[in-house]
Amino acid sequence: MSDDRCEVTVTVNGEERSLAVECRRTLAEVLREDLGLTGTHLGCEHGVCGACTVAVDGAAARSCLMLAVQADGCEIETVESLGTEEKLHPIQQAMWDEHGFQCAFCAPGFLMTVYCLLRENPAPTPEEIREELSGNLCRCTGYASILTGVQAALSRGAAADA
Repeated sequence: MSDDRCEVTVTVNGEERSLAVECRRTLAEVLREDLGLTGTHLGCEHGVCGACTVAVDGAAARSCLMLAVQADGCEIETVESLGTEEKLHPIQQAMWDEHGFQCAFCAPGFLMTVYCLLRENPAPTPEEIREELSGNLCRCTGYASILTGVQAALSRGAAADA
């Protein structure tokens, strides 16, 4: 391996992948460009907007702030792991039904944040939901429809699928 490339082995959406990546590249870049998982969006690239949120070993993480080499040996889940076009994940379905997003650029980050929250806390209070989502930015909705979508997901038992 050359000095500027590192061997990384990660499990992404249940599939083990080994890659030689430039040591300076972020996890978001590797997910999008090397693995073709473009559901992970890059917004600010400073960890502020939350659009790049993925689950790393079950916890929400900003993939734009994490180097791919830091994920070596980790289990990564992206928004692509949640559902399919034929069968949306309950969180996705609730957001769809409640018109949670407008342009949806922020949606992958919000969905992964909610997914990680419900995995950790299957019955969050409205205040806990607001606190958890406070690290994700949306320029379209005003957040009320997103919060309604999360509440709908909870009422439909989405925590059991997280």
